[in-house]
Amino acid sequence: MTRINQRRLLTPLLLAAVCFSLAACGYTPGSRALSGGAIGAGTGAIIGAATGGSAATGALIGAGVGAIGGAVTNPNTVNLGHAP
Repeated sequence: MTRINQRRLLTPLLLAAVCFSLAACGYTPGSRALSGGAIGAGTGAIIGAATGGSAATGALIGAGVGAIGGAVTNPNTVNLGHAP
């Protein structure tokens, strides 16, 4: 595997890991789904643009994955306190 192909594979995986680690922000499943969807949309748009695909398609896919990931996470996994 060439270095460019490794980077194309590793970058989206690292961004997805960051997205899922932040998806549990919030106390209710709805707030976690909303924050996960927003983080996923941004991450998906960046990945879509960086890999030569469509940023809009990446944002849609990322928002869906982030919202589902945020909705199914446990609020005790990452507890950053109440939002102001």
